[in-house]
Amino acid sequence: MNKPVPPSLRTPTSGLTTPSAVSATSASSAPSAPSAESAASALSTTSALSAQDPAAQFRLLADNVPVLIAVFDAHHLTCLFANRQYASAFGLDEAAIIGLTVSQVIGEEAAREIQPQVRRVLDERVSVNYERRLQRHDGEVRWVEVNLIPHLSPDDGEVQSAFVLISDITRFREAEQAVRESEERMAKFMQASMEGIVFHRDGVITDANPALCELLGMPLTSLIGRQALALVAPDQVEVVRAVMEAGVETHYETAVIDAQCHRLPVEFIVRSFWSQGEHRRMVVVRDIRAQREATARIQHLAHHDSLTGLLNRNTFMERLRECLARGGEGAALLFIDLDNFKRVNDSLGHLEGDQVLRTVADRLRAGLRAGDLVARFGGDEFVVLLEQVHSRKDVQVVLKALLSVVEVPVRADGRDLSVTPSIGVALYPDHGDTPEDLLQHADTAMYLAKSAGRATYRFFEPVMAATAYADLVLEGELAQALTADEFVLFYQPQVDAQTGQLVGAEALLRWRHPTRGLLTPDAFILVAERHRLMLPLGEWVMAEAARQSRVWHESGVAAVPIAVNLSSMQFRLDSFAKSVSQVLKSAGVPGEWLELELTERMLTEEIERLPELLQALRALGLAISIDDFGTGYTALNQLTRLPLDKLKIDQSFVAGLPDDGPAAAITRAVVQMAKGLGMRVGAEGVRNARQWHLLAEWGCDELQGEVIATAMPAEAFEAWLARRGRPTLPRIDS
Repeated sequence: MNKPVPPSLRTPTSGLTTPSAVSATSASSAPSAPSAESAASALSTTSALSAQDPAAQFRLLADNVPVLIAVFDAHHLTCLFANRQYASAFGLDEAAIIGLTVSQVIGEEAAREIQPQVRRVLDERVSVNYERRLQRHDGEVRWVEVNLIPHLSPDDGEVQSAFVLISDITRFREAEQAVRESEERMAKFMQASMEGIVFHRDGVITDANPALCELLGMPLTSLIGRQALALVAPDQVEVVRAVMEAGVETHYETAVIDAQCHRLPVEFIVRSFWSQGEHRRMVVVRDIRAQREATARIQHLAHHDSLTGLLNRNTFMERLRECLARGGEGAALLFIDLDNFKRVNDSLGHLEGDQVLRTVADRLRAGLRAGDLVARFGGDEFVVLLEQVHSRKDVQVVLKALLSVVEVPVRADGRDLSVTPSIGVALYPDHGDTPEDLLQHADTAMYLAKSAGRATYRFFEPVMAATAYADLVLEGELAQALTADEFVLFYQPQVDAQTGQLVGAEALLRWRHPTRGLLTPDAFILVAERHRLMLPLGEWVMAEAARQSRVWHESGVAAVPIAVNLSSMQFRLDSFAKSVSQVLKSAGVPGEWLELELTERMLTEEIERLPELLQALRALGLAISIDDFGTGYTALNQLTRLPLDKLKIDQSFVAGLPDDGPAAAITRAVVQMAKGLGMRVGAEGVRNARQWHLLAEWGCDELQGEVIATAMPAEAFEAWLARRGRPTLPRIDS
């Protein structure tokens, strides 16, 4: 089968000077600046090669280029020559392959596959180039580019043989496949993404996904080819242009204009990439309208009462302080308390009571001037600031108007309810020159109005100071109660929202008054704070909670932390962290067994020393939570800087769930915000199974409220646990 090498192969032929061969050879032997030694070596090698015959030179060259080379006879399609790489690819060597036919070398199936290409070379006498899959003898599959070059007879121009040059292009095919797959993934991502995505080159839109088209209300055809800046709100164009010109990858908030010329707040997330040799930009366009609305709502709630929309206590006091700082004309502070409102709540329920409060709030707003301030301080207490007051007669006109509008019966639960206000008035500067003095004197005057028969008003008079006697009596009773063990802690369970498992308990103070019965803090806490009895009382509460926690942990009854509410007076003490440490040491309990609940007001009053104080408390092992979130005035950036563990949503938000749309939106936003800040979330005042399941679905961690259990003494708490058995979630229809 072996045949002599034809004359055409004894010297380098035109078949070896095809573009593929030249490129491959050049790539493997690209010259560099020679040194004297390398030049001498090259001269020696050249001399050695010159001494060899041309066939040996050709063989040396053919066996060292990164190309598979072979020559096949045109008549019988038998191999006349093959370099080492070609023969090795098919499991042969240079000698064994000589004389074998094409089908014997590459296989019958492959030979049939390339038959049309071979016929073109033989019949049309032209070079042919094609790509195909090549399976090597070891089973490895490679992609190759094949060049078939005819060798024509100089006499009659007939094809004598054909050169075969094969280049491995697997890496190029794999790269192309990777690009295609990447583009397919990108296309699928664009189609599936709920956020808008737009691509542009040099500021001209080249593609966009359906989400962006829907956001802008524009079809894709109207976007492609359009200037990207044409979609940007006019006042934002220069900002966006600067980012485009800088070519940076960034994210920022801006605004776009939709097809109806509406301004839409969005966030741009900008990235750069190369595609088909061109630099392009991809922008994720995130609709932040809902986020902005939720943020605005949270900001509104930071300054306003969530139930009535009036100013909250902290904001009102801040405005009052600003008013007094300006000085000038007189002012009047009105403290309004609804008569017998507790009876409305007890008889009709909290929902109807809330409706009454909203109605009263609307009537107060309607009865005041545009520049007057009105706030809800909590419960059924409202406070009004009248500025530019010249005399008592000016105030009396407003008082009579307010009494008349509030006294109009309120429709609730299908019946008309008569709600009357008692109003106390303190004048500035006659009755005080600080917000605290004015508020205290207006409060004193309000109680005098109630004692005068309700549905009336009273101005503060210095002689009213005598009424402080009642406070003095209560102060004495409070001091005696501390030594006589008349105070007791009730405990309300806190459970895991997903499993119902007990995870904690909140300690709530009660006073077993010898003559007035069981009193809640509303009946005495203001007097305790006013006369600094809150300090020993607060310390007693913490010590008793620590003692009870130890009992429950050691007995195995309830190995959970107990939450303790702190007073502002306690929290303001410089030695507060030290006193907490002493309580833990005396009770012999670790800090992890207690949790401290702060109000939003404490966060604003103690902002300078707050981070250090909270860190000191955390170092003792105590968890820190914000109680009644949403009812105070918390700067949101404080939440990101303070070491807080839990945020408790106020029950005024929970009460409206699930039917109150705004309350639901804010509650959900607060949960998401707290989760984003890495805090646990608790909810108070959960009254039914629907609220439970909804809060759990939104990601709330802990729940407490009537649907679980009301607050109870320690013995009743233990009995409740024993009766409860295995925790279960309430049914929606329960």
